[in-house]
Order: sequence, then structure tokens, then C-alpha cells
Amino acid sequence: MATKPVLTLEDARRMAAAAESEARANEWKVVIAVVDDGGHLLYLQRSHDTQFGSVETAIAKAHAAIAFQRPTKASEDAVLSGRLIHLALPGVIPAEGGVPLVRDGVVIGGLGISGVRSFQDGQIAQAGMNAL
Repeated sequence: MATKPVLTLEDARRMAAAAESEARANEWKVVIAVVDDGGHLLYLQRSHDTQFGSVETAIAKAHAAIAFQRPTKASEDAVLSGRLIHLALPGVIPAEGGVPLVRDGVVIGGLGISGVRSFQDGQIAQAGMNAL
């Protein structure tokens, strides 16, 4: 029987706690979204005073990271360098803050952060990913 690694709720909670710690250390208000390998929301956390527009953005970043199996920063960098075709790709979010989650070489989910500047979202996402 074939088996594959999976993202658990405990994994999601651990990553969210690490991401939240990074955000709080910098006094940043963000939304943290974790999706499974099918793009389905597994965990969502929003600081009580974060703009509500960041909820869908964080989910979209997490989804884009697994759909394209690369950090959303890759699309941000492509667009900034003039490769505007990335803007036409379905589901692309050309802003840092979405990262694929990999275990044993297999993409098991995505983490998305939204609420502050793009590079700050990326910093928080990295902290969360490091907890996996």
C-alpha cells in the first residue's frame, strides 16, 4: 500500500504559533492560513484588529503556493522584473507571504500570511515554515 506524508492539524497549529510569535515580536497584525495539499483550509487565525481583506488574501497565498509548488515570492519577483504573464495565471498572488510546505520531498500543504508589507509577510511565513 502506498503512503504519503500529510499535514496534520497539530502541524498547522505549531506553524501558526511560530508565525504568530514572529508577528507579535514585530507588533504586526496578520492573518495566518494553512491549507492541505488539496488547497482546503485546515487552519485560520486572524489578529482581532487585522483588516478583514487579509483573510482571503492569506488563504489565496497559501493556495497559490501549493498550486504552483513554489513560494508566491517567485511570482512577485517575476512581475517586478517585467514578466507580466504571471498576472494572467489563474490563482497567482504575486506577493510574498505564501510558501509550500514540504515533507520528505512531497508538498503537503501551504502557508499564507497577509496583513503587513509583502516582505514582512514573507518573514512571518518563513518563521512558520521553520516550525514544520
